[in-house]
Amino acid sequence: MCASGAGLHPPLIIYGRVSSVSAYIFLRWVANMEIELQHIHKRFGRVHANNDISLKLHGGRIIGVLGENGAGKSTLMKILSGYQPADSGSILIDGQKAGYHGPQAAIAAGVGMLQQDPLDVPAFTVLENFLYGQPASMTRRAARSDLAKISHEFGFHLDPETPAARISIGQRQQLEIVRLLTLGVRTLILDEPTTGISAQQKTILFDALQALARDQGMTVLLVSHKLEDVIALCDEVVVLRAGCLVGERAMPATKAELVRLMFGQDIAPQERSAGSLGEIVLKLDSLTIQDRRVRVETLSLDVREGEVIGLAGLDGSGQEALMRACVGLTPVVGGNVVLKDRDLTRRSYRERMRAGLAFSAAGRLEEGLVAGLTLTEHMALMDSERTMIDWPGVRDITRRQIERYNVRGRAEDRIEMLSGGNQQRWLMALLPEQPRVMILEQPTRGLDVDSARWVWQLLLDRRAHGTAIIFNSPDLDEIVTYSDRIIVFFAGRFHLIEDASTATVEVLGHLIGGNFEEAAR
Repeated sequence: MCASGAGLHPPLIIYGRVSSVSAYIFLRWVANMEIELQHIHKRFGRVHANNDISLKLHGGRIIGVLGENGAGKSTLMKILSGYQPADSGSILIDGQKAGYHGPQAAIAAGVGMLQQDPLDVPAFTVLENFLYGQPASMTRRAARSDLAKISHEFGFHLDPETPAARISIGQRQQLEIVRLLTLGVRTLILDEPTTGISAQQKTILFDALQALARDQGMTVLLVSHKLEDVIALCDEVVVLRAGCLVGERAMPATKAELVRLMFGQDIAPQERSAGSLGEIVLKLDSLTIQDRRVRVETLSLDVREGEVIGLAGLDGSGQEALMRACVGLTPVVGGNVVLKDRDLTRRSYRERMRAGLAFSAAGRLEEGLVAGLTLTEHMALMDSERTMIDWPGVRDITRRQIERYNVRGRAEDRIEMLSGGNQQRWLMALLPEQPRVMILEQPTRGLDVDSARWVWQLLLDRRAHGTAIIFNSPDLDEIVTYSDRIIVFFAGRFHLIEDASTATVEVLGHLIGGNFEEAAR
């Protein structure tokens, strides 16, 4: 419904539809969208993911959706955005029952969701991804114009001819936001949107979200485990625990107050602990690496048993290239990778794993896990040397690992049925027990504060038995807390901090921005 007022004109109609930019501008004229969830229930087997949730969401607000891993946050948002049906309950939009089925119908009703991993097509260009899902009548010329206009308004920088595979995760998010806006979305759901993006990209994203809520009356729902983001951005929060709605409150609130809402108790901050270092286990000798986004030249590093080395930097600055070069997933242009006097530079990924390197990728369902397979089948894949599978034995191991890693799922569940946090736990459960070196991309990605501490306790236990750990994280506090040494990357350049206890988040921020000389002073 349009708001009345002098000087307003109806949106331009082109070929029987509202043009994309006009539809986006039209959002400023309509009343705020009001959503009501009534008695939503959703089960996955024995797991009651959403248990009688009733909730009212008001337009013009940024609302944080909080809860520990497996609390039901993502399930509820997927029901609201049409990706999953509720078992029972209703969704009302502006007082009318919404009977949509599927994400396209939800978008038509005004509700769109930005997944934690944006659902773009890597082989398509930015422009082609923007066109995807738009009305067939839209021309490439019109799409290019719409993309440029809305991107400019929010300070996004999107080259229409660049393949999506070559842009950062932050730019992929920006592309999806622009696409959803042109489709007329009035409620925007974001699932862990700041995971894997730089501080600069986060600032741009937050500015855009605040403008959408404040200036255009949109409802923005932010699902996040990063409480500092919730504190900085949200007007109010709703909290889920074990599938139930357990709290609502207006912001501001402190981090400690939000933790109490989520877990029902205080959680003490993790204290820094130093490990005992042994002999050199991994030697990187004048390593030069080239991937599709960055070149890192002549990096040398000796990694000792029991050492934790944290890698920091903007997305695509070189830290991912280094980690993947160590395990054979990114080609080495020059130099050597030596594990315990064994040169692995020209060896395959599998050979490196057998030699004692363990790797966990940040992309859970893209690289680390296989959609469609059960937890038991994933465990069976880990013993690929056997020609015959001992299924009773594998199921027994799977159940033990589920219990040990506190995974909220069953041995027979398909991996995509688990929440993102529980998928991350299962990734950790699949790693070898005591490898020589663990190379981990964002090991606490998507985990709540308590789960992240628990994962690090497991990692530090392995460190105590001599395993070296190399990890990266967008969370600078995590890097400062757990690292013995830190390497900061900027556009392929790198700076080594020999004693991480002397580092601060502020210093790392300068280094990440390329201010190596200023940070050194």
